[in-house]
Amino acid sequence: VRSELEVETERLRSLREQRAQEKRQLEASRGKREKVLRQLKSQLEDKDTHLAGMQRDEQELKRLISALSEALEDIPTEPGNRKPFATLKGELKWPARGPLLASYGSQRKMGKLTWHGVRIGASRGQEVRSVSHGRVAFADWLRGYGLLIIIDHGDGYMSLYGHNESLYKETGDWVEASEVIATVGDSGGQTNSGLYFEIRNNGQPVDPVRWCKR
Repeated sequence: VRSELEVETERLRSLREQRAQEKRQLEASRGKREKVLRQLKSQLEDKDTHLAGMQRDEQELKRLISALSEALEDIPTEPGNRKPFATLKGELKWPARGPLLASYGSQRKMGKLTWHGVRIGASRGQEVRSVSHGRVAFADWLRGYGLLIIIDHGDGYMSLYGHNESLYKETGDWVEASEVIATVGDSGGQTNSGLYFEIRNNGQPVDPVRWCKR
């Protein structure tokens, strides 16, 4: 009987150790799951916040362009024998050298937002040149776009150059085609250097690829 009791006692001890081990594993698994859930929740909140910020930045740019269009409506174009911007479609030189990292109309990383311009992969400090003659309508920092320069080309056409490292022109300056106006950077929260480039007609974005030489 004593021998049987010892065997049974050992078996029960082994079972207790096994149950304790299973409990520790379960608690560890639950802890990992809760940590993952917290991380996912944080990521979703960050994503929602970032998406809301991107939407807000787009609206701010839209309001800025609208205000600039109204302000520039009665300002005469600088005299000179220059072709109207509308006749230069397909002939413009690109503002910077580099591959297109994002194309016009393509899906952005978050939500249903699409690109209203193109992102050109260019090294920091590379020269940014005006695509055509015009007058600088804006040259300052804008949330989401960093150091931004906007050139008014007349007849409702504008070109935008964002995420610059430095600006070489000020509001009101006249510029010629291919004149250096800024240098490439990563301002505005970018992880890599590059130029954000838009062309707008009466406030509406158009595809730069259709306007610049292939």
